[in-house]
Amino acid sequence: MKEKRHAGMESSLALKRELNDDQRLTLAELEGFGWELKFVRRPLFQDSIPVVADSQRRNFATIEPDGTLNEHPALVIRH
Repeated sequence: MKEKRHAGMESSLALKRELNDDQRLTLAELEGFGWELKFVRRPLFQDSIPVVADSQRRNFATIEPDGTLNEHPALVIRH
């Protein structure tokens, strides 16, 4: 199986362009608390899923299309 993740391939700005206005607003608020956008998962035929992590990478969450933070996403994140 070919590795799909490419560390450093996508800049933070490029990832942020994929977010809608509500998601960008939530991300801006989270960044004030040390969270950052790690990657955007792109499942086929579904909305993209922005994944954020706290500064210690202990907690991961997703930002829903309406801008709400989902701290218990139904996806597996490998560390």
